[in-house]
Amino acid sequence: MVISVDIRHIFKYPLEFVVQTHFTKYPCKQEKYVERVETVEHKTDVTLGIDYRKRIAVCTNVIPNILRSISVLNEQNMLLKEEAWLDFRKPEFRLRSCNITWSKYAHMWEESTFKPCQENPKWTVLEQHGVIDVKAFGPFGRVLEMFAERFLHSGVKRGLRIMDQLLEERSGDTPS
Repeated sequence: MVISVDIRHIFKYPLEFVVQTHFTKYPCKQEKYVERVETVEHKTDVTLGIDYRKRIAVCTNVIPNILRSISVLNEQNMLLKEEAWLDFRKPEFRLRSCNITWSKYAHMWEESTFKPCQENPKWTVLEQHGVIDVKAFGPFGRVLEMFAERFLHSGVKRGLRIMDQLLEERSGDTPS
């Protein structure tokens, strides 16, 4: 079974500020599951106006202990890969992330696009699509999917709340 989530959210701040905040939001006290994020590749193509980054996030394994009886799930941390493209010409910021840990057994990915909002170009609109597809584990697979679905939905809400809080704190005032 495939589980997906789609969101649209408006940040009442300019794209450049939202991008800067995205790259510096983790680790933070509001998100206990992200231990660190490391940039493993960063390059800028001046001709095309594209800034590219590949980052690896080291996250706490949130799988409940009962499910960790499956030895492959009994990892201390899970790794996620994020690729980001900031297109200065459009302007647009695209993200693509996926799991590295357990990728043979489950595929978790999301794609996000940040653009200036049509209603107010000083604001940024986020459109995100995420999917979880557990491919293994027999009857435990459905249990894992149910857990992942709850965690995915709560993680999306938590991530948006963190971004909104950080944007407000870092701007020094309320949204425009």
